[in-house]
Amino acid sequence: MAGDIADDIEPIEGAELFLDGIRTIAPVYYVTGNHEIWSRRTEEIKQVFRNHGVIVLENTYEQVIINDQKFIIGGVDDPDIVPYEKPDMDWPGEMMNSFSDLKHQSAFTILLSHRPELIDLYRELPFDVVLSGHSHGGQVIIPFLLNGLLAPNQGWFPKYAGGLYQHPEIIHIVSRGVSYNPRLPRIFNPPEIVAIDINSSGNNH
Repeated sequence: MAGDIADDIEPIEGAELFLDGIRTIAPVYYVTGNHEIWSRRTEEIKQVFRNHGVIVLENTYEQVIINDQKFIIGGVDDPDIVPYEKPDMDWPGEMMNSFSDLKHQSAFTILLSHRPELIDLYRELPFDVVLSGHSHGGQVIIPFLLNGLLAPNQGWFPKYAGGLYQHPEIIHIVSRGVSYNPRLPRIFNPPEIVAIDINSSGNNH
């Protein structure tokens, strides 16, 4: 879960119902998005998630074995944690330091980070795949012509509205998310939950 699972305005009970519904499917990993940070209750929200069995990643990573294959799942807090809670934090620097030792790991590596527009930073990290959200799918899609009209922090015609983006160093997958706000309608842009298959050779489909 790449952030904005809890909101700064809506009650957290909806998120808790969601967590209750998915907790038996598989282990759940989570990083904050800007809305959790904006609530100014970040630590409280994280504890709620932990109480539901969620692994909260904060410039940290976990190793997991699936079908005898080693995976490393890392994650970072949303960068808005700097102006809202940690004004002395060097967000890019801490992220680089936190994952520098992964260069020597023999494993398939996945990074959760809410902001797709920061891909140039992620490309410097030793991850195979980055999973992001935040863009809301660009709100409006024109089939075959426009992948997204407007996204937070990217503005008009966002480059990373949603989908799969292949870079030389990394694969970047941006979810269009499940949010619905009647003041910002989604047009030809249905909510989505992304499923990713990884084959045994480490290649992605």
